[in-house]
Amino acid sequence: MASVEDDIASRVFSPSRLSIGLSLPVLRPQSDIADFREQIEIARHADAAGFRALWVRDVPLNSADYPDPVGHLDPWVLLGALAAHTKQAALISGAIVLTLRHPLHIAKGAVSVSHLSGGRFILGLGSGDRPSEYAAFGQDAEQRRDLYREHWGTVAAALAPVARVIPDLAPPGAPEFFLLPRPAARVPMLAVGSGGQSVDWIARHAIGWMTYHREPDVQRARYAMWRAAVERSAASAFRAFGAAMRLELSEQANEPATPVALGYRTGRLALVDLLQAMREAGTHHVTFNLATQRPARDVLDELASEVLPLFHGV
Repeated sequence: MASVEDDIASRVFSPSRLSIGLSLPVLRPQSDIADFREQIEIARHADAAGFRALWVRDVPLNSADYPDPVGHLDPWVLLGALAAHTKQAALISGAIVLTLRHPLHIAKGAVSVSHLSGGRFILGLGSGDRPSEYAAFGQDAEQRRDLYREHWGTVAAALAPVARVIPDLAPPGAPEFFLLPRPAARVPMLAVGSGGQSVDWIARHAIGWMTYHREPDVQRARYAMWRAAVERSAASAFRAFGAAMRLELSEQANEPATPVALGYRTGRLALVDLLQAMREAGTHHVTFNLATQRPARDVLDELASEVLPLFHGV
């Protein structure tokens, strides 16, 4: 029988179906303060309700100039708590800023969360998009494409089945390093955003490509571009395509879908139609960024009873 580590990626990303996840934290509109004890309870509830993945962002710093003022916990701290308080859902970083963290620290965090969660961790990696943060960390934003590739290679080597540590410097007589605990199995690595790389590079190196929601015609074009890249660069392998979508779920089941920034306000009936269309267009996973005045548990319960079975039950 395949281990959890072996099949966690296929439980989230399958060529034959669409799965649904939840992004944390879940906040009411215009709120930038999260009670993270409450977030753990929301995560436990979503896990028990059948959401296939729980997504955690990496936001190193905040600034009054940023459009997103939400205070996020360090992702490794939150992922550790989620590993201890959930049982089924994949835990996905969406995304660790690969260019602003040392890749060996990232590998150590990934191995740690994978062990704590029983192999339920998928390492989503991004490059960050805020030049001022690069300066704060002593990095040159113009070098982010090269940094992303270099750091990806170091992380991938440390997480490989036959793992090896690639040191920044190896002076004469330096010992050979390794990670403990050793990776029990391959930790899947997912590209979140492009990281400044070509889609062909992503198709060669990542299990899939996760993007923001876009209007249907635009997203279909992006998926077609992605499929062409997979055919060129990884023709014998399945490579997933997913999207993060803002969702304002109306209490009125038959309310039609209205576009909002990065998603929709909609009732559940139109939501099902939207998700079915996304699956038919080639999307394998959608994670919801909930934005609603309704209590989070009410929204999760409605999705769990009326929406998830239509996609996870077949």
